[in-house]
Amino acid sequence: MNRKRIIIYSFLIVGILCTWWYSVSTNSQTEFSEKVKVVLREVGNQLLLSQKDSTSLILPIKKLETFKYELSFEKELRFEPNKMVSIIETNFEKAQLSKQYRVEVLQCTDSEVAYSYEMSEQVENTIIPCSGRYVPNSCYVIQVRFTGKEASFWSLSEISYLCILLIFIALEVFFFKKKASEKPTDAITEEYATIGSFQFYPSQNKLIKQATEINLSKKECELLQIFSENLNQIVTRDELTKKVWEDNGVIVGRSLDTYISKLRKKLKDDERIQITNVHGVGYKLELES
Repeated sequence: MNRKRIIIYSFLIVGILCTWWYSVSTNSQTEFSEKVKVVLREVGNQLLLSQKDSTSLILPIKKLETFKYELSFEKELRFEPNKMVSIIETNFEKAQLSKQYRVEVLQCTDSEVAYSYEMSEQVENTIIPCSGRYVPNSCYVIQVRFTGKEASFWSLSEISYLCILLIFIALEVFFFKKKASEKPTDAITEEYATIGSFQFYPSQNKLIKQATEINLSKKECELLQIFSENLNQIVTRDELTKKVWEDNGVIVGRSLDTYISKLRKKLKDDERIQITNVHGVGYKLELES
């Protein structure tokens, strides 16, 4: 699979996962919110009935924040804290809502907290003050905030962070595969010259024969490149020294013969290859067919 397809498929998978997670989270939050509103309406109904009020209205339940809701009434309310605690707890358990929540009863006039308590799965962390004391008749709103892990669905921001993380992971996997695929194929994808049973890579200064690498010096590589371009042809000493040494501002004496000798040793594993000395003229790289 080529790199383009890998990155396209990676982003496609990430996109599908993000869409699915967003959909699941949104549906879960919507279902939770609707259930809470129904339960709080029943809580309001039972609170009114506890003070023998079967006619006044319960105002629409408001969702203030992700896990915070408000219950309010048409008329003033008077209640005994223990009764309210029992009604809320019973209805929440019946609906299988979170067992960890905080309840605040606020005065309509100044939003001051007239009564509050906190429920927890651990009894020692549950706080229910002022039991048995009636809260005076007045206009109140009841706010409930769910604090437990059972209510902690992923928010849109959390899903966004997760999607960004998945995109980075997809990119990391893509570039890792790209690097991994390039490493073993460098020698294969690069152009090379075939000299007998050798593969000659001029840019890497090396010969390869059956996965065995033979390193060449820069001068050896330059000489072999000239010979490979003139296979079975005589290359004069003047041409070799000019291209390899004199063009670089260096004039040599016996250096050419020394490097030719080194090349012969590195090519000796293939008996069909011979670098022969044409007396008084130059050298020829011969390859028997």
